[in-house]
Formats: sequence, C-alpha cells, structure tokens
Amino acid sequence: MIRRRIFAVFAAAALVTTGAVTAAVVTRAADPTVEPTAASVPAFDHVVLVMFENKKYSSINGSSSAPYFNTLASQSAKFTNSFAITHPSQPNYVALFSGATQGVTSDSCPANLGAKDNLGQQLIGAGKTFKGYSESMPSDGYTGCSSGTYMRKHNSWVDFSNVPAASNVRYTSFPTDFTQLPTVAFVTPNMCSDMHDCAVGTGDTWLKNNLDAYAQWAKTHNSLLITTFDEDSGTSVNQIFTSFTGAHVKVGSYSESINHYTVLRTIEASYGLPGIGGAASKSPILDVWQ
Repeated sequence: MIRRRIFAVFAAAALVTTGAVTAAVVTRAADPTVEPTAASVPAFDHVVLVMFENKKYSSINGSSSAPYFNTLASQSAKFTNSFAITHPSQPNYVALFSGATQGVTSDSCPANLGAKDNLGQQLIGAGKTFKGYSESMPSDGYTGCSSGTYMRKHNSWVDFSNVPAASNVRYTSFPTDFTQLPTVAFVTPNMCSDMHDCAVGTGDTWLKNNLDAYAQWAKTHNSLLITTFDEDSGTSVNQIFTSFTGAHVKVGSYSESINHYTVLRTIEASYGLPGIGGAASKSPILDVWQ
C-alpha cells in the first residue's frame, strides 16, 4: 500500500513536469457542457438597434404572422423576459437612449430635453460615432413633430441639444456598405413599418427586407443587431420581444429579466462607457457571448 502511494506521488509530479496536468485541465474546460459567462461585452465595430411598436411578446414569439422575427431569433440570443419601462411610446424611446424617461409621460411633441446625458453624446465624446436613421423623415436634421408616416415621438435623439443635427438622418441614407455605418446606429421604421398602424406581418416583412443583409453580415464582421420593441400592447406586464444577432453571440433562449436600461448598459459596456441614469444600476448582459 505504501509503495502504491509513493508511486502515485511520483506519477503526479511527472505529470506536472511534462505539462500533462495542464493539458487535462484544458480538455475539461473545452467540455461542451460548460457555458462560462463572458468577462465583458465584446467591443463591436458596429451596433444597429431597431425598435418596433406596441406588440406584446406573445404576439411575436412563435407567431405565424412573424415568421422572419422567429427565423432571426433562431440565429440569435432571444430574451424571454424582456420588458419596457412604461407606457406610452415616447418615454420608452427616451429611456433607452438616455437612461431615464426625463419626465416625459406622454407622446406630446416636441420634447426638448436639453443637454442631458445620452448615448449619442457619450459615444461622440469618446471619439465614436452615432447616427439615428428614421424612415420617412422628410429631410436630414428635421425637427418637426410629424410628416406623413414619420413621427418625432419615435426619434429620441432629436430631443437632445448635445446630439448634433448631423446625427439625425433619413433611413434612405442607411449604407449598403455596412463598413460605413457609425459605431452605433438606431433605426426607427415609420408608423406602418413599425407595426403601430399596420399589421405584424408588415413589420416582419420590413425587417427581413431591410435588415437581414446586415444581420447576416454582422455575424462575420464583429457587429451586432439588436431587435426590440418600445412597449407591449398596453398591458401592465409590458413584456416585449428582444433579440441579439451577430458576432460572438451564443444562440439560444435566455431567461434573465432585462429592460431598456439593461440594453443601454450593454451597449455602453461594449465601448467602455459608464452607465447613465437607470442604466448605471444595471449589469451589462454577459452570458450571451462566446
């Protein structure tokens, strides 16, 4: 028995000397059942966030009216407990962009919020770039409340005086060469394309036709597409459909509770920016990254 113990000690020493122990540890770490949480959010070259309107989670998830949303989700990190901040629409747009509803409680226009902290100002101050692309907005830099199917209430960046007019552009200028995108882009479809005035199927087709090419490109170009909704259909639950598609994403369903502030904090963390407002008390999403 003593001889066996002595042999075991020498054998272990030999493994350490030859590096075999290290190799064994690496093999165990590579076990496909192990799903470690990332230490940080990847530093993406580009993030595009698109916001749709007024649909509860169950109206999109698994719905035959939203085949593309669900196809995209099958290639994504899908969040099964994602929530808006409040009702109605406008304060949710403001919250996702600035970490607070800033006292906005209605869809009234204009909301002039001055030089309060916001994501666009953060990015530009850090040497990054931001643009908001609004479908059907009549001209770049437009500050009017409405024009046809464009509504300023869904364009939060125009409310802040410290976001330059050059960051407020029409969706027609969204580049087909995705390398020309800003660091972070917010996309606002018009009142029909975003499902506010038109059917779920209309928004589903718009998403496929307009952003599938970017979603597929993002996977191999260190970029990310965030698809979400401003609020649900007016219920007290306010659960919405949110997915992340692109590079470094571990495909699957994720059940942690997130909201607009969590999404904002995650974008900020990608670029080493501090959390602002309600995002400051949130942890960035880490478990969805490779």
